[in-house]
Amino acid sequence: MLRVRSAALALALSPAAVAVVLLGAVATGHTGGAVWHVLRWAAVLVAVLALLAGAAVAAVVTRARPAVSPTVPVPEESAPELYRLVRDLAGRLDVPVPSAIALTPDCDSWLEDRSHPGHTGGTGLPRTAARRRAAGEPAPVLVIGSPFIWWMRVAELRALLAPVVAGTGPATDPDIAAARRFVRGLDAAVAVCAPGGLDAPAALTVPLRPALALVGRLARLMLRGCRTHIAEMERAVAAAASENAQTVDYGLRIVAQEQVGLAYAGWDRLLTRVALPAWRMGRWPSRLDVGVVCALTELSRRDRLAEGFETRLGERPACDLLESPGAVDEATSLLAARLFHGGPARPGPAWAPVSWEAYPRDVVDRGWRTDAARLHRVLDEPSGAAPEPGAPPTGSVAAYPPAGSAPATSPPAGAVAAAPPGRGALAAAPAGVPSAVASADPAAPGPVTLARVLDRLARGGSEELAARLTACQQRDELRREEELAAATAGAGDPGDGAGVGPEAEPPTPVYQLLPPRGGRDLLADHVTAMVCCAAVDTAGAVPGLDWLDGPALLVGGVRRCDLAQPVQCLVEHGDPAPLRAWLAAVGVRLEQPVRLV
Repeated sequence: MLRVRSAALALALSPAAVAVVLLGAVATGHTGGAVWHVLRWAAVLVAVLALLAGAAVAAVVTRARPAVSPTVPVPEESAPELYRLVRDLAGRLDVPVPSAIALTPDCDSWLEDRSHPGHTGGTGLPRTAARRRAAGEPAPVLVIGSPFIWWMRVAELRALLAPVVAGTGPATDPDIAAARRFVRGLDAAVAVCAPGGLDAPAALTVPLRPALALVGRLARLMLRGCRTHIAEMERAVAAAASENAQTVDYGLRIVAQEQVGLAYAGWDRLLTRVALPAWRMGRWPSRLDVGVVCALTELSRRDRLAEGFETRLGERPACDLLESPGAVDEATSLLAARLFHGGPARPGPAWAPVSWEAYPRDVVDRGWRTDAARLHRVLDEPSGAAPEPGAPPTGSVAAYPPAGSAPATSPPAGAVAAAPPGRGALAAAPAGVPSAVASADPAAPGPVTLARVLDRLARGGSEELAARLTACQQRDELRREEELAAATAGAGDPGDGAGVGPEAEPPTPVYQLLPPRGGRDLLADHVTAMVCCAAVDTAGAVPGLDWLDGPALLVGGVRRCDLAQPVQCLVEHGDPAPLRAWLAAVGVRLEQPVRLV
């Protein structure tokens, strides 16, 4: 990388050197004539242009702010034992101590340099870095995955962090630090020169667009030239750090690596099956790290490959190293929602936290009834009809009243259950009157009953119904996003809130967990929601939470996992017989109206 930088510098200075030689030859009388006069001034012009281009590239590379991972900072006063563990680990490895510690909602750990002036307000040092080597580079920030803090034991966390902390030695080497800084500067320059990358008014960016395009092209060229070298350097640094860390808890590190794979599997299931449904409804679980412990504990009960891991729970967890683990968990949970779903930076009426105790009532039951309301609305629409422009979406999240204080039912192992919502939480009609009784007018919408849904799908036309349902859901989600944006418009800059890293949060999710469902899959989900609502209203079932599979229907305190196949038979083949048999076995009454949101 440094050779590429030196070659680029030499290339920028070569025309100037040629111009100086020609000017010196003329001054000493070694050259003369009209030809040399033209060559001399042409060389001067080329040298000026080359110097200007080199200065522009150097200025952009130097001033461009490299990307920094959004994290939750952990000050030393809030986790003195964790800092003591890292400091002791650095002492055993004979490497510099990381300048600070931060948490990320991901199953990974790394070192991150935040010494760029753009990240520190112009001081050239990280805000949390009070130490600096006497003659060298500032130590990087240690970023730890929050699932590791909650799932791993203290000894396992120490063994896992040993190779990462060992990397602070090479990170403070002047040559390695300069090479990394150069590559990060090139990457940041490419981002700045891209269309829309410069944070400036359009009146300023339009005249600079040709110059930025040239600078970006040169930065990409240099970045491609040093790609192989930076990969080889990073592999050598990682190998050296791993070899240095072999002297610290090497045997325990093997066990810790097994826990990394298990934590990754549990974290992925928790985000995709449990957190994502809540995020899509405008709620964010405020204890995701506690949830991953519950998910992994449940996995250890089910999976034979995870047998024995549950016995570790008697040892001291690494989250005890934090003074206020609940506050840190809430901050990382909010950051996870912003990274993986693109939610607002701060909580609000349209973006409220939800506890695990209230999840079955506020998310599971609420989501079922929202989907049932949408399915009912699509059934009432004539074929090809469009909704009225000002009509609010039936079953929208904003229309759901605040949750009541009904006590939760004691759940079985691996599930959290909630009692059926009270009349004050979901009832939309006066006492004794169903909320969706059919009108005497034959042109009025039909009753919200499960029998109507079964009869409609048994007649065929599921593809048309699925297409209309997909369009209806897209309209509802678009309107919900607009309402959410309007509710959070006056909240201020999303990048200056508590628990936010030095880089501003992106307006869109960094990584999409699951693509939106559509077609018959979406129709099957809505039919399942309708069945669950009918089971809750007529058969005494309750909504529950399965830590690995998300929303669950509990009948008699036992989770029913055999509903998917009957629903698929109805949606795919128009055969209601398997689903009717299932409903009869559970005790669901098909003709009774279902309460909607």
